[in-house]
Formats: sequence, structure tokens, C-alpha cells
Amino acid sequence: MSAVDWFLLGAPWDCSGTARGEQAAPDALRAAGLSALVGQDLGDAVTVVDSTDRDEDTGVLALPETVRAAHAVADALGRALQDTPDRRPLVVGGDCSILLGIVPALRRHVGTVGLWFIDGHPDFLDGHASETGETADMDLALLTGAGAESLVTLAGAPPMVDALDAVLLGHRADDVDQGAADERARLPAALRRIDAATIGVDPGAAGHRASTWLSRVGEGVWLHLDLDVLDPQSLPAVTYPQPGGLDWDQLAVLIDPLAQSPQLIGLSIADFRPDLDPTGDLAAQVLDVLAQVLR
Repeated sequence: MSAVDWFLLGAPWDCSGTARGEQAAPDALRAAGLSALVGQDLGDAVTVVDSTDRDEDTGVLALPETVRAAHAVADALGRALQDTPDRRPLVVGGDCSILLGIVPALRRHVGTVGLWFIDGHPDFLDGHASETGETADMDLALLTGAGAESLVTLAGAPPMVDALDAVLLGHRADDVDQGAADERARLPAALRRIDAATIGVDPGAAGHRASTWLSRVGEGVWLHLDLDVLDPQSLPAVTYPQPGGLDWDQLAVLIDPLAQSPQLIGLSIADFRPDLDPTGDLAAQVLDVLAQVLR
């Protein structure tokens, strides 16, 4: 496939309800030239989250608005998959909560899928364990069936993705605080993972391993990239930066085997903060990474 064989869908979703920056990423990346990298730009799904109320029972922030936003992404992506069946989707967030709309659409229109989940955090908290209640703290948990009922059932009976069909890549496992260690302890044994330090030693080998692990999963594998997998020295323009991440070259080498895999069915990217990129130089680097997958 080439870049013209992809379509773009924006999902300007900020699960904090404060419009702190992530929601501007689709437009900022378009301004940097993203639309020219794909065959068709379908605009944005309507993902309005403007509440800062936490649900008393689940601890999830903006729970009703989150459910509505998930349905909006699922409906928009579902229509796009039907209308452009010969193109792969590129969904640009927003934060990682966009997966709560992406995966239900894939389940309805594609079938059972796997997930390469590249992220500096495991995203495996629940509403009460998370300090903020933001769904970006818990999206991988929700996808694999752990969390608030109204979210884990967005695609029907959970899980949306079996833990054995997901690979976590790039999370920090060294020199982390107790809260991060407790979050890692929540991860199911079936979930395969390669931490940032291991990837840093040989990112190509890590990418090939992740590709091989999911080489026979369902109807294909979705690739999700949270840019906070990068070290802040490489990309400071994210909401929750943390040291010990990858540099741009390591990320490119990690992604290459996944981008070339015949299993790849689509890509999402999250957590770019254009408000922290006044020169636009960082947006240009994000586009370089995307171009590698879309080629």
C-alpha cells in the first residue's frame, strides 16, 4: 500500500474536559501537511467532552460524555470503513481514549482484531485508582475487559480485544514510583509486553518480535501510537511526559516491522500537544514518523 491508500479521520478528544491541548492536534497536523500524506481526509468525528465531573460509582471522569464521544468515533469510522473499503484508516487524536471508539468500529465492520499498543504508560488503571479519572489512564484496561461496564461493553460483550491479542510496547519499567509499579501489577499475565529500556537496546528486534506475536490474530492488527512513548528530550509536547523513553530514531526502527506487516489494518496516533510546539518543528517530526507507516 501507498499513502494514497489511506484515509484520515480526526478525533479531537480531550478526556480531561478542559480543552488543554490534545484536541487541537488534528488541525495542527493538517496544517503541517498531514492531509497530503493520505488519499482522502474525511474531517473530524464530533468528540465533545466538556465535563469535569467524576462518576460517583466508577470514578470515571465525564462518563456520559465519554460514552457519547466513543459512539461518535465508532459511527464516523464505521461509515468511513464502509464507504472507502479499499483504504486503511488513520485516526488522529486527541488522547488515547479514541481507542474506545476505534475498536468498536473495527469489531463491527472488520471482525476480531489485535492491538500493537505503543505507549509510555500501561494505561491500565480504573476510575478509582486513577488520580484524575481520565479514560486515557485506563483505555488498555477497558479494551481488554477491565473497568466501568458502560465502557467495556461499547462493542458488546467484553473484551473488545483479548489480552493475548495485544502487545504493550514502550512503557517505563525502571525507576518508576509506587503508583506506576502498582499499575504494572494490574496487567494480565496474558498481555505480552516489551518495555522502553528493552526496546532501546534493539528496537528493530522488539518490533519484529511484536509483529511475530500477532502474525495470526483475527482479521488483522491495529497499531496505536501514544507519543509519550518518546523521551521528553525528543518530544516535550505531550500531556504526561516522563524520562526513560525512546528517541525518534528508535521509534522509527521499532515501528518499521509493524508498518510492513500484512496484518496492519490501521493506525491511530495520540497525545500530541500543539500548544507546546510554538515553532511547529515537533509537528513536522510527527509527520515524519507517520509518513513511515503510510508509505
